[in-house]
Amino acid sequence: METGILLESGTNELEILEFKVGSNYYGINVAKIKEILSYKEPTPIPNAHPCVEGIFMPRDVIISIIDLAKNLNLAPSTDKSKDMYIVTNFNNLNIAFHVHGVVGIHRVSWADIIKPDDTVNSAGLGVATGIIKIENRLIVILDFEKIVSDINPETGLRVSDIAHLGERERNNAPILMAEDSPLLGKLIYDSLAKAGYTNIKRFNDGLAAWNELSEYKANGTIKENVHCVITDIEMPQMDGHRLTKLIKDDNELKEVPVIIFSSLINDEMRRKGESLGADAQLTKPEIGKLVGAVDKLIY
Repeated sequence: METGILLESGTNELEILEFKVGSNYYGINVAKIKEILSYKEPTPIPNAHPCVEGIFMPRDVIISIIDLAKNLNLAPSTDKSKDMYIVTNFNNLNIAFHVHGVVGIHRVSWADIIKPDDTVNSAGLGVATGIIKIENRLIVILDFEKIVSDINPETGLRVSDIAHLGERERNNAPILMAEDSPLLGKLIYDSLAKAGYTNIKRFNDGLAAWNELSEYKANGTIKENVHCVITDIEMPQMDGHRLTKLIKDDNELKEVPVIIFSSLINDEMRRKGESLGADAQLTKPEIGKLVGAVDKLIY
């Protein structure tokens, strides 16, 4: 089963693939998926992380397999004949997730996705990025980037890139950042601060950032309050593509530079971002390049 990105750009919609692990229902953004394959016995890797089941090699590419049941502390599959591999691509990585069955694809709005509260994602330790109700089922959308970076931290933000920039002057240019992950939001904020950018406002989703921008517009204070917007793509309430479209379609805001900083940047997503008017697009590990893009667009 192959999937394709079918949605128009900037509509605030996404396609969710619903799947099962045990008796629980989970979701993943279809934009992360390369293909879905039937389960086959993997080749084990000595001394691998306990959640890494092994590897397999479809189409001459070696792909690591993460046992999602083990990662989520759930019981293993009782009937592997129904199991599937969800093969993904994000952060420039190809990873397969072993699940216990695929239910189907749903077209939904980010506005209908509920952000988990702190009881679910205590101190940013949880792996749920959103929850949506479909046909009386609660589907938990998982943070696959966090799952992978917890197994191998080198796949997350390369914050060491900032140290290589050396001494930099302090810059008070106001930056708005929309990022729903508390952990990544803090890492990006801290990295930009180390690079000299000390006037950063953080928002948990695109809608909150858009409301702030709308207030600046109403008050006639856009130039004083925002010199650059940095946005993730995947966020509850309003995604980064919708936020970019709203900014670039607005005569008073369209000159504000927008940088899309997301794990989803691939050729297709890059074309979407370009069509919406994004000034730069970078994949999540490249925090050093993010600083370079801010330098270029603010000065």
